[in-house]
Amino acid sequence: MALLAYNRALKLSSPGSPVLGVGFTGSLASTRAKLGDHRFYLSTRTSDRLWVSTVTLSKGLRTREQEDTISSHLVLKAIANACKVQATFVSHLTESDVSDDFEKQFTEDEELEQLINGQICFKVYPFSSVTYTSNEERKIILPGSFNPLHEGHLKLLEVATSICGNGYPCFEISAVNADKPPLSVSQIKDRVKQFEIAGKTVIISNQPFFYKKAELFPGSAFVIGADTAARLINPKYYDGNYGKMLEILVGCKNTGCTFLVGSRNVDGVFKVLEDFDIPEVLKDMFVSIPAEQFRMDISSTEIRKRSGM
Repeated sequence: MALLAYNRALKLSSPGSPVLGVGFTGSLASTRAKLGDHRFYLSTRTSDRLWVSTVTLSKGLRTREQEDTISSHLVLKAIANACKVQATFVSHLTESDVSDDFEKQFTEDEELEQLINGQICFKVYPFSSVTYTSNEERKIILPGSFNPLHEGHLKLLEVATSICGNGYPCFEISAVNADKPPLSVSQIKDRVKQFEIAGKTVIISNQPFFYKKAELFPGSAFVIGADTAARLINPKYYDGNYGKMLEILVGCKNTGCTFLVGSRNVDGVFKVLEDFDIPEVLKDMFVSIPAEQFRMDISSTEIRKRSGM
């Protein structure tokens, strides 16, 4: 439960904001006598820590209101501890009550392993030195493999951010690929290092498809090249089914997401958004980045070839 709450908190938070998931369930005193124990389970999850507590209360010792008070106080204490807030709580547990606690700390490698296997939905590396206000809830996301990160990527996100007017600019890498093996932990850390050097925030997710990214980051503006836009509106990538393509992209639109499209070389031809036949129902979801503001004529693939990578 705490893990589900943690993932939910991640989706609702601004990049880099610390989040906490809390889980609680129990069987306490009621108007009828219980055959089983009076107990409750409490857990908290942060990016690097899981804490679980099982508390069994002495039967017949307290009223339901008193058991509610005890469990509520322990929930507040657990939240304070997880947030590293100094607080004083008086324990109302007696010697006949039983409390069993478990704690697990996670390393960065373990967090990334959890991300790859789907336990957590994403991890943010907030390397940006720019301070953004709390009302900038919309993310402006440039997805890619960034192998390597280059000046074209940095310029594209800069231009897209100026067009959006507000929002939190960040890069995003999916550790899971649609048609390739997932990135290893060492590969992820190597790519993340580039963003630390550049002083730019990067999100590591496990969603390679845009309709899943839209669910993960609702209301975001995704920055893409014309080549990616061409694939997005091509039924070929939806089992050849035009109706399926529309259904999926309308679903993206309903999350409040938009796509900012930069000019790009597509199959040897320079393309801009206006060169594509966007379905009428989706036109307002796509925004063109004028070629005079940005044009990308280089790719990470070309850079790797030149450097012999």
